[in-house]
Amino acid sequence: MTAISRGDTPAPEGLRFVQLGFGADAVDYETAWQEQRRVHAARFADEVPDTCLLLEHPPVYTAGRRTDDSERPLDGTPVIDVDRGGKITWHGPGQLVGYPIQKLPRPVDVVAHVRRLEEAIIRTCAEFGVETTRIEGRSGVWVLGDPIADRPSLGGLSLDFDPRTADEEFDPRLNGPEYAPSNAGQRREDRKLAAIGIRVAKGVTMHGFAINVNPDNTSFDKIVPCGIRDAGVTSLAGELGRDVTIADVLPVVEKHLRDVLENAVLLPRAV
Repeated sequence: MTAISRGDTPAPEGLRFVQLGFGADAVDYETAWQEQRRVHAARFADEVPDTCLLLEHPPVYTAGRRTDDSERPLDGTPVIDVDRGGKITWHGPGQLVGYPIQKLPRPVDVVAHVRRLEEAIIRTCAEFGVETTRIEGRSGVWVLGDPIADRPSLGGLSLDFDPRTADEEFDPRLNGPEYAPSNAGQRREDRKLAAIGIRVAKGVTMHGFAINVNPDNTSFDKIVPCGIRDAGVTSLAGELGRDVTIADVLPVVEKHLRDVLENAVLLPRAV
């Protein structure tokens, strides 16, 4: 894709967007993590406004605090362990990553923050003609699959005998491409289009979301994405059947993040 130059999107007040790098200028994960920490400290000190870093990463696997060893790559591919919530995921070319660094009233309502990010992404997808939703108990933004009874059978077996529904030890990585997360659309299963994992420290958020715009989703097949074995992943381009670029999505996601985050009534978590 054409590289998008680094720069700030000016905002007279409220949420500031900083585009760190895309394409040939994609930002190394640990470099971006260090920048997150720098901006986080500045936001805590009220030296900068709420800030959303937007970028693309070179290929990398990152594991949140709840990641099980059994969900990591079987071939020993390196994984960066990070201090966000959630489990293991992949970042790389074709994926738009956002790190909203926002000061929230304490005690912080983490769930409400996640719901706001989901809402902005759902609106973004809708503008491109892709219907997405939430799934209870599974953070992120999803494309719903067909009802189980209407899905094609796996490996010639009835879905009543789908091993993933009854065997907690079942590993889709060892059982052929028909179980691969990247093929969930062909199986007409639920599939995640955007992942969310955050951390809150001193009342200020870190980490954030990753929207699959047009990545090679087979990179998810080495892991158990987000620890979910009975669903998969998808992308805007995959759902639309045409190319969509990060440059296309950037202004749209900025618009909806600004609308949702700036207009939200921020309340402390009820205790």
